Amino acid sequence: MAFLNINGRSVAYRLLGDDSNPLMMLAHPLGMSQAVWDELLPALLPRYRVLTWDLPGHGASQAWGEGPIAPADLAIEALALADHAGAARFNFVGTSIGGVVGQQLIHAHPERLNSALLTNTGAVIGTTELWTTRASRVRDEGLEAISGEIVPRWFSAAHLTREPALEVGWRTQMARTDAESYARLCEMLGRADFSGKLAGKGVRITLLGGTEDMATPPATLEALAAECDGAPLDILDGVGHVPSVEVPVLFAEKLLTLPME
Repeated sequence: MAFLNINGRSVAYRLLGDDSNPLMMLAHPLGMSQAVWDELLPALLPRYRVLTWDLPGHGASQAWGEGPIAPADLAIEALALADHAGAARFNFVGTSIGGVVGQQLIHAHPERLNSALLTNTGAVIGTTELWTTRASRVRDEGLEAISGEIVPRWFSAAHLTREPALEVGWRTQMARTDAESYARLCEMLGRADFSGKLAGKGVRITLLGGTEDMATPPATLEALAAECDGAPLDILDGVGHVPSVEVPVLFAEKLLTLPME
């Protein structure tokens, strides 16, 4: 793991693989960390140079400072990391809030993207009330207290039955996240709306979801596909909100068949 100072804040990242390969950037979901991509790396590294990083206050990245967070702020971090890797253009993969970062890049910086795979995300995710309420609860109760409600929603019930330690492990990780950074990201999601902002950008977009995803169900991905000029959408049967953890081999196979450079 390495660290880059971006606008006065330390961001934890990993840059792996042959620098002659095209760059693939991977953005993780809210409350998790760049470790969600670990199981994909053996399949990706022969073809791509891979860059993963931690969101503000997540993993080993420094907590957010003063003021609200906007999708543009997170996109600036992604672009700074791509610049640091020496990549004028790159392939982007983002899950959940990571997909929101991807939508911001498509909207405002399409010239930097060779392709984008957006998974388990939406042009709008949930409601403003839902995210405002969660932010308030995080500040009042702490992340550890609410992790028992949130983490089980990341995975299908069948997968949690097969791997019962998974819930405890990710609840532990979530509890280590900076609560205020998490709350501000919740508020950002409550404001984010990419409706009408993604069409005609000239970016090769592919979408992926899961039948058991309660946070961004298939209908949310279908609406996003319509916003993205009818981008191809694949809904994985029996899979929840974080396919890179639940079905990493299948996810890697999907990535390697995408029209990326």
